[in-house]
This record gives sequence, structure tokens and C-alpha cells, in this order.
Amino acid sequence: MIDTDTATADVPVGPSTPVVSVKPVVLPVPGRGEDLRVRVSAPTSGHGLPVVVFSHGFGSSLDGYGPLADFWAAHGFVVIQPTHLDSRTVGLAADDPRIPRLWRLRVEDMKRVLDELDVLEAAVPGLGGRLDRSRIAAAGHSFGGQTAGILLGMRVLDPESGTSADLSDSRVKAGLLLATAGSGGDHLTPYATENFPWLKAPDFADMTTPALVIAGDRDELPLTVRGPGWITEPYFLSPGDKSLLTVFGAEHSLGGIAGYDVKETTDEDPGRVSMIQRLTWAYLRHVLDIEDLGWSAARKALSESADPPGRIESK
Repeated sequence: MIDTDTATADVPVGPSTPVVSVKPVVLPVPGRGEDLRVRVSAPTSGHGLPVVVFSHGFGSSLDGYGPLADFWAAHGFVVIQPTHLDSRTVGLAADDPRIPRLWRLRVEDMKRVLDELDVLEAAVPGLGGRLDRSRIAAAGHSFGGQTAGILLGMRVLDPESGTSADLSDSRVKAGLLLATAGSGGDHLTPYATENFPWLKAPDFADMTTPALVIAGDRDELPLTVRGPGWITEPYFLSPGDKSLLTVFGAEHSLGGIAGYDVKETTDEDPGRVSMIQRLTWAYLRHVLDIEDLGWSAARKALSESADPPGRIESK
């Protein structure tokens, strides 16, 4: 197997910076039933720091996704991770009346984070005045990818009201959608239709905000009959400035982005994770108009490799 870390070693990420991380920062949210618990990670130096608000996968929490959050923070980003109500740390009962609204409550969590940036900034020693609030990205893995996508303009048919609404947020300038859901209808399995009604009819036609979609070509989910191609649909079905990174040999955990020791990691591969760290970092700096050198180097590295670990395409 190719060393995926070596394949993208020329992406100029530079030296890492020490990181300070504060958790939980507790945000009161009337009507949610639970306070919103948030983790904030930031480099100890630097100013004009761009922000990534990260939405975890189903069942995870603010403690997940260290391989991504720690890397981004060590290389110049402030990373904010809310814990959504579907987290195992919350422990909602199976008959909790909030469950049909989990998809919507997740989006509200992300918006609450953006509303409370002053509070979150003040909670981290030495972070005051160092954020660049004009450069904010929404990122997410799996269910979190759908959450981030909604902030970019994707619409979901509410399973309770039967309507869809524009829940996009103009504060979010770019997105990272990692191993997230595609279209609904006959692309879904009966299991998905019964248990995840918010997947029935997503609409990508208004998801115009720039984004990088990341898909593993061995990501076989029990939610779809389409196989790994389903994960690429947010790229193909959305308009505007989009890129797609297809990671060869990767399953749903993309090598271990949620943490190498978590049970969900079925394809542990530190080299693959290193590649995704570098490429997502480079893309964010490119799409947020910080610099383009890293993203150009990443595209060149994959296109010129004799045995590439992945493929980037853009439109």
C-alpha cells in the first residue's frame, strides 16, 4: 500500500504551534432541554485566526475528531466543536420527542455557536481579539456533514411538517463535508427510511457555498443501495465552486479521523489520516482566501503520483 503521508508531504503546512483547548464551555439554550456543551481549541500564537465549526457524527461528542481538530488548531485555525443531542454522552431515550428534530436541532447548535463567538472567545485564555470572523467554515463528518451542508444552503424535508426551509447562514463562507449522505428516495435502504427520516428528500440545488466533499471509495453504508457513489452526490448534485476528494481504499472513518481507538474506525490508516489533515487544511486556506500554495501543491501531488492515494476533481 502506498504511504499516503509521503504522497502529500510536499503540502507546505509548516511547523505546528502549541494548542490550548477548553472544554466544556456551556452555553444555555432555552427550550433545548440540555445546555449546549462546546470545546474550543486554538493555537497559542497568531492573530487573524480563521474559524472552523465542526459537527460530529451520530453519537460522538466534543471529545471526538482529535486527529482533525488538533491538527487544524496547531496550524492556525480556531476549532469549535459542539456536542449535539444525539451524542452518546447525552443519552436521549429512544422515545424522546426531540428525536425527529435532531437534524434541525443540530443546525441550531451550529448557529448558536456562531451567535456566541464572544462568549467562546472569552473562555479561552489569551484568545481575545485574535479571531477573524470574516473567515468561518462549517465542517462535519457523516451526520455532521449534512449539518454543515445545511448551513451551506442544502435543504432537508422536515419529517414532521413536510416542508423545507432555507437554513443557510451567510456567516459561513466555506464547507468541508466528510463522508456524508447523498440523495434520498429510492437511493435509501428501508432501514434508512425508517430510522433516519431526514434523509428522505435532501435538496442540494441551493447549496451554493464553496465546499470540499470527501468520500472513501470503499464506504459501504447500510443507509443506501448506491454503494460508495452515494457519498459523492453532495458534490455532483450541488452547484457552484465545489471540489471532490475521493480517497482510495477508505471506508466511512476515512482511516481514523474520529480517533484511532474508537470502535467506528474500521480502516485505521495513519497515513491516510495525515493526507486528509494536510488536504483539508490546504483547502480551507485556499477557499477562505488566505493563500493558495498548499492547495495547488496538494492537487499537483495527487495528479503527478504514479500510484495516487486519492483523486481531486473540481467544478
